[in-house]
Amino acid sequence: MGIHSYALHLWGFGQNWCVSEPYPKAMNLIELMDWARENRLDGLHITGCDLETKDDARLAQVSAAAKERGLYLEYNCSLNEEFDARLNETFESGVLAAHKLGAEIAKFNLDIRRPRPLYGSCCNPSVMRQLADIHDQIKAAIPAAERFDIPIAIENHTETYADEVLWLIGSVNHPLVKVCVDTVNSFGVLEGPEEAVNKLAPHAICNHLCDHKLTRDQYGARFHGVAVGDGDMDIPKIVGLFRRVCLTDKITFEIEWDMEDDTLEEAREKQMDACKRSISYLRDVIKVGREDEIAHL
Repeated sequence: MGIHSYALHLWGFGQNWCVSEPYPKAMNLIELMDWARENRLDGLHITGCDLETKDDARLAQVSAAAKERGLYLEYNCSLNEEFDARLNETFESGVLAAHKLGAEIAKFNLDIRRPRPLYGSCCNPSVMRQLADIHDQIKAAIPAAERFDIPIAIENHTETYADEVLWLIGSVNHPLVKVCVDTVNSFGVLEGPEEAVNKLAPHAICNHLCDHKLTRDQYGARFHGVAVGDGDMDIPKIVGLFRRVCLTDKITFEIEWDMEDDTLEEAREKQMDACKRSISYLRDVIKVGREDEIAHL
């Protein structure tokens, strides 16, 4: 079991998302590795924001630190991130960085710019033109993926439908190009999460297990990021599906914690507590990563 570094984004990890300035780092990546080991985790899903620099010396340092602590790494990239360019890589550069990090995969957000209205826009012509261009970019990166044996995982990020991701990997049609399935991102295009997860999980070499809680008032509805197990996602059912069909034996959890009206210090403590409660829920209740885990829930 691993953690997506964005689960501690208020601590300066993951990426800058929808805010004007990145949150200052309250600990560094090596300290996060130590925290991961202390909290019964086996790996980290990290971004360029966490690396701080991407020079060879830094990548080698992070690789060595992870190996010393017995942690696996996954590398999270974007093609054209709207809010934080520190994530941006080409497919070739992302694969190369993953190789130098000793990471097991290079995971990409596609950063599609969608037309409106969102509803019913799956495979819209403007989207398909972007996907066709991305198809060519992936094809050009296949020699690098093959040379370093680094799989490329395409995520259903907040701007892509499941069928669009499936079209892309089907069109590329290469064993090193698969899916990263996120359990809540489909909300971003008004697609049902169960439908998206069911479609993508059999092709997934990576996952982001995230939970949201729905609240409603006279102004509409809102999804709040919460600790895994505290929201409205059926986590036991999803983990059971992942165990049966995903092309990986790893679970990576993510928390999209809401700061709301808390001070940064208050929100950080609540986010840290939510991470620890998520680990306890997955380890002790769902039995993720334990010898006595049940095969089907």
